[in-house]
Amino acid sequence: MKKIFILTGEPSGDKLASTIISKLKKNNSNIEYLSVGGTHLNSIGIKSIYDLNEVTYIGFTSVLFNIFKIKKKINETVKKIIEFKPDILFSVDSPDFTLRVAEKVKKIDPDIKTIHFVAPQVWVWREHRVKKLKKFLDHILLLFPFEKKYFDKENIPSTFIGHPLLETVDRSKIDISQIIKNHKKIISIFPGSRRSEVDILLPILINFIKMMNNKHKDIFYVFHSTSEFNKSIQDRLLKQGFTNCGSISDEKIKSEILKCSIFAVAKSGTISLEICNAKIPSIIIYKMNLINYLIVKMLVKVKFANIINIAANEEIIPELIQSNCNSKNIYDKIDNFFSDSQSIKKQIEKTQKIVENFKTNKSSEIAASVLTSSL
Repeated sequence: MKKIFILTGEPSGDKLASTIISKLKKNNSNIEYLSVGGTHLNSIGIKSIYDLNEVTYIGFTSVLFNIFKIKKKINETVKKIIEFKPDILFSVDSPDFTLRVAEKVKKIDPDIKTIHFVAPQVWVWREHRVKKLKKFLDHILLLFPFEKKYFDKENIPSTFIGHPLLETVDRSKIDISQIIKNHKKIISIFPGSRRSEVDILLPILINFIKMMNNKHKDIFYVFHSTSEFNKSIQDRLLKQGFTNCGSISDEKIKSEILKCSIFAVAKSGTISLEICNAKIPSIIIYKMNLINYLIVKMLVKVKFANIINIAANEEIIPELIQSNCNSKNIYDKIDNFFSDSQSIKKQIEKTQKIVENFKTNKSSEIAASVLTSSL
């Protein structure tokens, strides 16, 4: 029996991995799996060697403060992978963790094929890393077509597969009338999947909702959360006395809520692609501690935080980053959008052109075929 070890480092990677492995499992029943994964991989029957939260860190300072713990976890993970002796180590996103593990595994056992999905953002910073990747990666699966030139330059095998979360999926409609009653308008809010993101953004978003409630009485706000933070967000919202807010973690319900939304406020990240794919207007927010921000500011080579804006080389989706990420600015942006239907229409039209370039509608299938051919 062939073996694949799936290595993720955070919930978004866990979700991406599960879409590909689901496709692979349908067509290949004779594969044994083990992972560092979360709820998504677990839902399709794949065991994780430990809780994903043990390796989910963000930012330079949090990594620095946890450096010995991270090194210990890397070594522990490498040991488990070598013991499992997979044919393929399939690492997904979180390069500062997953690629360090992959490099060590390849040194110990060169026969294990290393395939990585979601290329490190060398077009944002650290382009020199590409040369290093060549030493231990056998193949890279790419989300975006413009990434290929960076890896072709170093003769690293790569395949543009598109984004699995942009695939057209036939889902039976879910009744959300019990969640959103009285046909209220919905604003979807995505506060992030990491504790540091939620801790920073939630107070800002709560104050934003208070401001909105003074003027817009017919809106229901739904926080799209992970199972880890769902209850704590619910508790915070209840403590504020909100009657027009809720938090959900169920993926199918999230998808239906998003499709029924009139607007979205999202932490910068790949979720923006799903929002654009659903043709929902949005704004992007992000804030980190000052030290991390100053380090990132020195290193990045692009003007924008959001992939849609980066690809378009213009701010199609408004970005409120760092000091601009505050309740008043979020309120003003959305209030202005509500009184300007043309801006909403223009944003949707422009984002659709970008999203179409990122789609293959076969991304999971293409990725699964690369994995199968490597077994």
